[in-house]
Amino acid sequence: MKKRWLWVACILLVLGIIGLSGCDSGGSVSGQITGLSLSGQQQGIWVSGQGKVTAVPDIVTLRLGVQAQEASVSEAQAQAAGAMDKVMTALTSNGVAKKDIQTQNFNITKLTRWDDKNQRQVVTGYQVTNTVTAKIRDTSKAGGIIDDVAAAGGDLTRIDGIDFSVENPSPYYSEARKLAMADAKAKANQLADLAGVGLGKATYITESSYSPPIPSPVRLEMKAAVAAETPISPGETEIITSVQVTFAIK
Repeated sequence: MKKRWLWVACILLVLGIIGLSGCDSGGSVSGQITGLSLSGQQQGIWVSGQGKVTAVPDIVTLRLGVQAQEASVSEAQAQAAGAMDKVMTALTSNGVAKKDIQTQNFNITKLTRWDDKNQRQVVTGYQVTNTVTAKIRDTSKAGGIIDDVAAAGGDLTRIDGIDFSVENPSPYYSEARKLAMADAKAKANQLADLAGVGLGKATYITESSYSPPIPSPVRLEMKAAVAAETPISPGETEIITSVQVTFAIK
């Protein structure tokens, strides 16, 4: 019986020595639990902020062109070329610089139909499409330019849409950033107060910006010039900046 208790005492002594070796002099555990690393955890207060300002567009981008359809390629191309020359003249005579006119698409398409009697496709003609974008820097002239283009190209004229934009958005983005950072800091201060901690300096900042265009996707087939000038209103566009900020905790 005495030998049995002696063995138990030795085992307890060994376990005690092992336990003490895992502690430092202050009594804290110095070992690391497998799979847990506190150093890899994100620290601080993470918030997002948004700044939004409005601006009046000073650029009108007009998407336009001509489309001709004839029995042969040469006839369709000749019609389209003649109409496009007149459209280009109408643009430049209204003050649109040549550098602001850019060809977007030129396409020749074979038109066919199915012949039930002969059970085959039959060519019915050819369609030529030529489209450009024209950047108009005086927004007040946009309506008159559309009317002149319609008159120049006649029934072959196609207006595919209008976009409005700001030529120099940098000052608006600067203001939007100020608002976004103020928004982020206000949120971080509130979270710090609710948590009962102090808010430190920003340790991480990332930004994403967005300035959506104002599109007018309606496709117009201009049959003839109208007596009254086409009304065009640029309205306002939004310049938006978002930031994500990490603040240290004091």
